Amino acid sequence: MYLNLKMALVEKGVSIEEAATLLGIHRNTFSAKINGKAKFYIDELCKIRDAYFPQKTLDELSEKAAA
Repeated sequence: MYLNLKMALVEKGVSIEEAATLLGIHRNTFSAKINGKAKFYIDELCKIRDAYFPQKTLDELSEKAAA
């Protein structure tokens, strides 16, 4: 699970639907990615970072929670 990204989106008030639309994917696909069931592509993480969190590093956003 991408807990840092999930928490950052919640704090910023960004919905799953909004983030999925940004990436051009279905909300279920985004949900699978953020919950660690599917992988994010680097360009997807860059889009999210650039749109919502320009002050954060990709490492911060992409850190996965321990299983």
